[in-house]
Amino acid sequence: MGASIRWTARLRALLRRWQGAPLTWLIVGGFVLMAAMAIGTALTVDRFRQNAIESGRDHLESSVRLLARHFDREFEDFAVLQKSIVTELESRGIESADVFRSEMGTLAVHEVLRAKASGWTDVAGANLFDSGGMLINSSRRWPVADISVADRGYFRRLQNDPAAQEEIEVVQGRLGNRPAIVLARRVSGPHGQFLGIVARAIAPEQLESFFASVGLGEESSIAMHHQNGQLLARIPRVDAMVGQNFRKGTPEQIAVFQRTFVSTQLASPIDGKDRIVASRLLTGVPLVVVATKSLDAALATWRTQTKFFVTIAVLSISLLVLTLFLIFRQVTHRLSLEKQRLDTAMNTMTQGLLMFDRHERLIVCNRRYIEMYGLSTDVVKPGAWFRDVIQHRHDTGSFHGDVESYCDDVLSNVGRTQSAVVETADGRLIEIKNQPAAAGGWLATHEDVTDRIRADERIAHMAHYDALTDLPNRVLMRGHLERRVAELGEGKPFAILYIDVDEFKGVNDSLGHEVGDELLRQVANRLRACVGGNDLVARLGGDEFAIVKAGTSDQAELTALAENILAALRAPVDCKGQEIPTDASIGIAIAPDHGDNLDDLLKCADLAMYAAKSEGRRTYRIFAPEYDAKAKQRRQLELDLRQALLRGEFEVHYQPLVDLAANVVTGCEALLRWRHPQRGMISPADFIPVAEDTGLIGEIGEWVLRQACLEAASWPGQIHIAVNVSPLQFRSRTLALKVAAALAESGLAPGRLELEITETVLIRDDEEALTILQQLRELGVRIALDDFGTGYSSLSYLHRFPFDKIKIDRSFISDIGEPEDSSPIVQAVVHMAAARHMATTAEGVETEAQREVLRQLGCSQMQGWLFSPAVPAAKLKQLLAAQAAAA
Repeated sequence: MGASIRWTARLRALLRRWQGAPLTWLIVGGFVLMAAMAIGTALTVDRFRQNAIESGRDHLESSVRLLARHFDREFEDFAVLQKSIVTELESRGIESADVFRSEMGTLAVHEVLRAKASGWTDVAGANLFDSGGMLINSSRRWPVADISVADRGYFRRLQNDPAAQEEIEVVQGRLGNRPAIVLARRVSGPHGQFLGIVARAIAPEQLESFFASVGLGEESSIAMHHQNGQLLARIPRVDAMVGQNFRKGTPEQIAVFQRTFVSTQLASPIDGKDRIVASRLLTGVPLVVVATKSLDAALATWRTQTKFFVTIAVLSISLLVLTLFLIFRQVTHRLSLEKQRLDTAMNTMTQGLLMFDRHERLIVCNRRYIEMYGLSTDVVKPGAWFRDVIQHRHDTGSFHGDVESYCDDVLSNVGRTQSAVVETADGRLIEIKNQPAAAGGWLATHEDVTDRIRADERIAHMAHYDALTDLPNRVLMRGHLERRVAELGEGKPFAILYIDVDEFKGVNDSLGHEVGDELLRQVANRLRACVGGNDLVARLGGDEFAIVKAGTSDQAELTALAENILAALRAPVDCKGQEIPTDASIGIAIAPDHGDNLDDLLKCADLAMYAAKSEGRRTYRIFAPEYDAKAKQRRQLELDLRQALLRGEFEVHYQPLVDLAANVVTGCEALLRWRHPQRGMISPADFIPVAEDTGLIGEIGEWVLRQACLEAASWPGQIHIAVNVSPLQFRSRTLALKVAAALAESGLAPGRLELEITETVLIRDDEEALTILQQLRELGVRIALDDFGTGYSSLSYLHRFPFDKIKIDRSFISDIGEPEDSSPIVQAVVHMAAARHMATTAEGVETEAQREVLRQLGCSQMQGWLFSPAVPAAKLKQLLAAQAAAA
């Protein structure tokens, strides 16, 4: 029982090793198929051999049966003749041998014998012998020769044995001097006394000629034997054998002469060959017909078939072997390539990889694992025990801890997926994953995740901190505020300060992003310096910051903090070698005074900051309920503004531009007005900023351009029209196309259109702005630099861009004529413009004194209330008509 279990276990182990080994199964299947083909061929050949033997036996049996029937008839007829002669002789009542000799040796008896034997072909005819064996009469000769058969065996047997009635024997003929088969019958007297014999002789050739007609083929023989074994006739003929006795030897050979019918296989006593033998005993005489065929001859056809089948089998097996060899070579080549690829893939993995079987032995280990821990390949190799690998790591210093405890822990959880990150002595973070294998054992991967974890930490930091200033961002601030709001129930108030850096956009656009970024970093540092350790400073985006002031709701304390922040920010900032003044607008919301909901508090701080900006910037405001109302009013204004263009609520008014030398109107500036159906005329100062913030200024500006061109086309030809272009329109990159379309639609000459562009649209991208200005110049329109002197680098634009006119801002005009006025500045601008062949227009002229000074300074044009405010198109036409009439 134990041995059976062991063998079963070995078989199962063998099958497990073979599982997943298709090449092994292919080879085994190929050998099984070859064995099946060989066995099948052998069985087929053997079956065909049996069939060939059976066929030979059947043929012999049929031949023997045919010969036996033939000779049965022949010898029956022969016996009838002999019996008739004997009956004739015995009917004469002869009682003594002497009487028999005297009466039977007559001519009359000779005639009787000749008549009865006339239809037979034999050697010596019918012969009559007396009791002494002497020939006394013959059917062939008369008188008879002196011949005695007293010495013949058949005679003596018939003479001495009254029971013997007939004898057959092969003897050397004394009449024909050739062997003959003698058939002798006893002639007895009334009382059974021996009187003599009647004998006939048949030549073996007669039998053999008939045997030959059967045609059994090569290595076949047909023989006639006496039942006592004596050979009477045979083909092929062997003279020395005729008369010999073959009733001897093996029982099978003796049975041929004993049994009525025999079909067997035995070694021939004549030639020693294995032969198929068929024999049959004749019915009326003690004769046996024996037919044989050598086994080699019987199997001749079989051998031809065998050669064919064996050839086919050998070719098939050879083809199968060749096919298996080619498949084996291809599969092994492919497996070799796959192994190389696998080895390459494994050894180029960023992970260290090990695979252990169910017995804790190492199956696979890649190069990365060896290199990761600086191990020896003499120890860590396939077949190594898991504990030995860990012990080797411990010995080489890459594993710290108890080896046995660690191994026991891993092995106890080998059926589950495990993952852990460990830190090595050199500071690396290694993620170890153990995954169970389907066939038992486990797969272990070791990945150096130091960079990934550090990157994740950086990403997490970036997700919560501003990349530029390293301040907490809006997400982190919101989480902080959520905790602060939760603490309100514990009596812990706090405040939110929203801080917007004033004029940052102008600095960033004019001096570049590097300067702007440095400015924001400096602002962040100064804000950090203004708060304590429990407070949070965050950057919300762009130029907006926030401070969460913990533990206070005191407005005085918060006001002092806001003033401290403004003071810190107002100190000039050194950015890339440039001293930049800055300021801020601050909005303050207090919790729980202004609410205990986070979103409401943020909204309050934002409204307070917007109020500070709306009231002149550079200040702070603590949230008040009316700020919310102002915000709602602004949102309503925005909604109405979106519908105003569709409803036709906008109007274009025109302010004349007066030539200071000739004191005549030479052009007009198109100015937008909004006639609200409920609120009446709304100041541009109220709705233009909203249009710019919402982006509606682009669509509105296009409408103004088209309307101004259409209206100007109806004016006198010397009057040009000036239209303001917003920064949004200028940045659209389709300004030239839209200007061309407005000119084409109105029919206005391009030279009568003047586009006024502020410095703001130019400071973002000099090259792009220059390209757009060149496109406009190619259309033939004039270009004016509006509000000159209010930007950061106005003088540089006079050199870089091809302006036709400079418009001097009203801030330089308002104090002309007063002590320490801006006349020198205006005069410098006029002289620079004249040097570059540019005209100048003074904005906001309201007194005669201002006009006179400007005329003396050489200014080209003026516009302002002194001559005319902006008026509707109809009134302007009246003014132009009056001027034309006066001329």
